[in-house]
Amino acid sequence: MANIKKIGVITSGGDCGGLNAVIKGVSREAYFHGIESVVIPNGYAGLYNLVDLESVVLLNAERISRIEASLAGSEAGHSRVKISKIADPNKYERIKAGLKKFGIDALVISGGDDTGSVVVDLGGKGIPCIHVPKTMDLDLQPYSVGGDSSINRIAVFTRELKTTGLSHNRILVIEVFGRYVGHTALHGGIGAEADCILIPEIPVDFDVVYDHMKATYCNRILRSDVKAGTYIIVVAEGLKNASGEMLYDESAGVDAFGHKKLAGAARYVRQQLERRLKDDPGMKEFMIKTGMYAPGVYELPEVREVTPGHLVRSGGSSAYDVNFGYKAGACAVLLLMEGKTSFTISDVDGNKICYIPTTEAIKRREVDVAEIALFESLGTCFGRRPEKFEYELVERKPPITRHV
Repeated sequence: MANIKKIGVITSGGDCGGLNAVIKGVSREAYFHGIESVVIPNGYAGLYNLVDLESVVLLNAERISRIEASLAGSEAGHSRVKISKIADPNKYERIKAGLKKFGIDALVISGGDDTGSVVVDLGGKGIPCIHVPKTMDLDLQPYSVGGDSSINRIAVFTRELKTTGLSHNRILVIEVFGRYVGHTALHGGIGAEADCILIPEIPVDFDVVYDHMKATYCNRILRSDVKAGTYIIVVAEGLKNASGEMLYDESAGVDAFGHKKLAGAARYVRQQLERRLKDDPGMKEFMIKTGMYAPGVYELPEVREVTPGHLVRSGGSSAYDVNFGYKAGACAVLLLMEGKTSFTISDVDGNKICYIPTTEAIKRREVDVAEIALFESLGTCFGRRPEKFEYELVERKPPITRHV
């Protein structure tokens, strides 16, 4: 058993649901074993500047009681800082000096793949760390804190937008976070019963999207006694254009980890649909037939783009993320006590604490497109010709670990 007397807690990268549960899980489990825990504020920037702080916040019973696990975001704060990129040749010695100043023996760090890469870096410099996976994008190998919260918020916003879509007979394109993978768009879109879901893992044929949109949208309005209908598209921010290139905001530069800012997926989809609507002679006949046509004023259905942005990672944490955050935070302490470092908590299954090397955890996890055909058979469009769902039957005996 490792002799751990004080643990520092860091949250890094983007904010999301479940992080406050991680903090409380760490602090309460540490307290149970007679170990102190403290907040290292503002992510890796705070770790680098720890040596200059006058004090750190002790997560005692009184302080931890003021943290609401059900709230998204992190009481410990965030920053997007990559330690190796800091222009200071003595940065690692400075970090070690800060840890020594406050008697911190090890770190529990919650964050995504970029954060995890720094966990590996720090571990290589002799700083004991355990990684609790956190990303609303769900692009890490295990389940990650924040994924369920963001999926639920995407589903809620998408469902609620249907009311304004119906009121104006609009086609709505909703762009959601997710970086280079489509997990949040897929699961949030399915949760909201979106008509079309576009993800980076599937090259988009916009003729297919248009045909599905036209048939679904027009038939809904024609069937309606008040001639009302809408069509909902959820698109991942990492969507590729017709040339297979992601849509970047070139004016925004790159972050500390070298990532360009993704922007414009919803706008690109809207433009593709508007062009096809304009070129479709049948749409004028449809507008006339449904009583919507106003020459020179309202000749085609409107396509609107909506980007909820940071709203999907703010507000509240889902109950699932609070549960996972508590367990993962607590078990991170147990791993440190066992002398395990540079590992990522992947699951807590009964009394089994599952962990994997952080180098493996931070490998990108994309949507398994083999599942997509099942949703296509249920009527959802994914920007391609529907494929047959090829399946196999596998009998499993309980217990089965449940993930999003």
